Amino acid sequence: MTTRILVVDDNELLRAGLVAVLSSDPELAVVAQAADGTAALRLAIEHRPDVVLMDIEMPGGDGITATRNICQSLPAAKVLILTMFDLDEYVLEALRAGASGFLLKTSGPTELVNAVKACAAGEYMLSRPVMARLIDSFVARPVAPPAVPGLADLTPREMDVLRSMANGLTNAEIAAELYLAETTVKTHVARILAKLGARDRVQAIVIAHRSGIAGR
Repeated sequence: MTTRILVVDDNELLRAGLVAVLSSDPELAVVAQAADGTAALRLAIEHRPDVVLMDIEMPGGDGITATRNICQSLPAAKVLILTMFDLDEYVLEALRAGASGFLLKTSGPTELVNAVKACAAGEYMLSRPVMARLIDSFVARPVAPPAVPGLADLTPREMDVLRSMANGLTNAEIAAELYLAETTVKTHVARILAKLGARDRVQAIVIAHRSGIAGR
């Protein structure tokens, strides 16, 4: 099944490069391009992409606002933020807006393609530097862990999987760490999201850190 993509970036040359990289994979199809947030929302509603590759800083509406509007208008769409910046406020604002991933523009073509496919499959995609910054941000805030509905409903094995997710491991890495089949890990992840009421894997990771269970 082909993954439909909307590419949003105000730099025409960079946008063309992104389109070329994504179009080189037979499982991906770029259905539209936009140079600002306003056009991104309009084209997203028109073309209903599976994944929106979104720049943050653009004229005519920033990428975080566009992300929020797209996620509200098209809940099934996944937004992957692509930016030069890994500042904490950008990461957190993008996640709050509903983004399913955050990738730096310094990432290579293979990482970009894999990130788009991961988002389309319902997985999170935070590059290692971004994940490290996000975890450090939560660790630096000595606040009392809030009660999270559904957390107590997780089985011990689901807690293990959630903890590994929060530590930045992919499904394959979790499977190796916990001696499980990758398909079993995917089943656990789906159940974790359902019990926590999380929209996607990124929200589950944020919940894990806010609840203080990561790293235990």
